[in-house]
Amino acid sequence: MLSRVANHIYWLGRYLERAENYARFIDVNFNLMQDLPVDLKEQWQPLVAATGDWDLFISKNQKFEKNEVLYFLAFDLENPNSMLSAISRARENARIIRENLSKETWEKTNQLYMMMQEGVEKKVWKKVDPRPFFEKVKNQILLIYGIADSSVARVEGWYFRQLGQFLERADKTSRILDVKYHILLPSGQDVGTPLDFLHWMALLKSVTGFNTYRRVYGNIDPSNVVEFLVLNKYFPRSIYYCLKEAESCLHHISGNKDGGFINPAEKAAGELRSHLEFAEVGEIIDYGLHEYLDNLQIKMNKLSDLIDSTYFRLRDNFISQNQDQ
Repeated sequence: MLSRVANHIYWLGRYLERAENYARFIDVNFNLMQDLPVDLKEQWQPLVAATGDWDLFISKNQKFEKNEVLYFLAFDLENPNSMLSAISRARENARIIRENLSKETWEKTNQLYMMMQEGVEKKVWKKVDPRPFFEKVKNQILLIYGIADSSVARVEGWYFRQLGQFLERADKTSRILDVKYHILLPSGQDVGTPLDFLHWMALLKSVTGFNTYRRVYGNIDPSNVVEFLVLNKYFPRSIYYCLKEAESCLHHISGNKDGGFINPAEKAAGELRSHLEFAEVGEIIDYGLHEYLDNLQIKMNKLSDLIDSTYFRLRDNFISQNQDQ
């Protein structure tokens, strides 16, 4: 496969996953607002913090009001990580490699872009309850995933898209967990209270893991939530699971059937996966959850850079794309 084509497929996977995560975060936060005590202010700043675009938001806005945060996260083209920016880039990547995609994948991606344009025209961010719109966008992206799962051959292109999707998912899981641990809780006095329970529940719902968690662990306990979202070997949004799948994709792409590594990207992925595979939640808590997650994010960014240099910069002429995080 040409590295130019692989690059576009990889970023198609990343941008779709980024937009789907944003839609879920926004929807879950709205639901959380319905359950908060009436005397507690709505918390919109954690959503901005979860995306890593705090400085950009502050440079454009005075307060973390609902309308401003929703516009910034969903429709602001000056924000390179907004849903509209991500979906616009996903559509452009799909357009460039249209002959490498199924007809249905292109059509649904184009429809997704038109949905976002309709949202801009109707000023969805100003509606009292914009949840139906974000639910529609999320379902459209899941539909695209479903079409790919059932109709795309498991060859190089498939694995590049999966690679982008799983790396993006691991990054967003780490960010939303980090934000909950350090920002969402109003004060230390609230630990163990119903309010604390609501926040942990919202966190699990934001990664579609609440029901699965309750079946595995029962009662909500912070250390169990950390173990579930960081180290669980079976939950498809845990950081470990995503990195394990990303490593598998790299092996399929390179044809490495003997294990180990044959290029720098595989080495970095294997080191990161094995580090998590043998970690224990107590060690993470003792180390400091924020510090641990921050270190993980640095390593995942390094892995992304190595994928770029290994597969996308050495061959052909390709359009460079920045990983805006």
